[in-house]
Amino acid sequence: MLVTAIASLIIITGGVIGESQGYGSAGVGIAGALTVILSLVAYFAGDRVVLGVSGARRLQKHMDPQLFNVVEEMSIAAGIPPPQVYLIDDTALNAFATGRKPETASVAITKGLRQKLNRDQLTGVIAHEISHIRNRDTLYLTMVGVMVGVVAMLCDAMLRRTWWGPPGSRALARSGKHLSGSSRAGGGAQVAFIVLAILLAILAPVFAKMLQMAVSRQREYLADASAAEITRFPEGLASALETIAGDTEILEVANRATQHLYIVNPIRPNEARASALLATHPPVRERIRRLRAM
Repeated sequence: MLVTAIASLIIITGGVIGESQGYGSAGVGIAGALTVILSLVAYFAGDRVVLGVSGARRLQKHMDPQLFNVVEEMSIAAGIPPPQVYLIDDTALNAFATGRKPETASVAITKGLRQKLNRDQLTGVIAHEISHIRNRDTLYLTMVGVMVGVVAMLCDAMLRRTWWGPPGSRALARSGKHLSGSSRAGGGAQVAFIVLAILLAILAPVFAKMLQMAVSRQREYLADASAAEITRFPEGLASALETIAGDTEILEVANRATQHLYIVNPIRPNEARASALLATHPPVRERIRRLRAM
């Protein structure tokens, strides 16, 4: 439902922008082609891009046998192949999972998380990330992230053309004095499309982001519940979330394109802003409460 809603928003946005600029239905085709191309890139290479921008390096089993033991235990409990394991050389506490399917998935944790959590807490975090893989959230978050990016790109291009390029509205205004009858009516319709396109260019990215983040928050709750299911010990993850939320260090490699992937938002204060419509994660306090109620 979410993917359909965002795809519909892309088509509407492309159509309105095309009409406003005098391209007719070509806008729909351009928007659709852009979505398909970028989605294919995200599908086949999105995990490598995310790991690359996060500065993650792949670990081998002999480098950290205990960590690999935890990953293998949780993978067996979840019924999926063990993911590749990556380490982010940062003392902040965080972790994320990526990959389009369980067979090619990866889990990345920070050096700080590896050093500061005990085994029960580490097991809870790994179980949470493996749950994202089992629940196919990693593919969903990557693909929908790209689609939201397409909406933003289309709207940004529209606004730049309107304010800095040769805007159709300005040309239309100059020629409007010479129009009459059906031509003037057609010009009026194009002006209406230009106004609608500007409004859509401002509001569509916000609406698309709201759709993405609202469902992302529910997937975090589901991953927490799934982690409790496969560990049979909700307190491990609850205690880990308390420790991670209390960490004041900033994860330098995180950015607004990848923040929704992490177990706890690495950018903005979770408790203070988690109730906002655009928050990427549910409140940590509420996540802990739900875990301890199990």
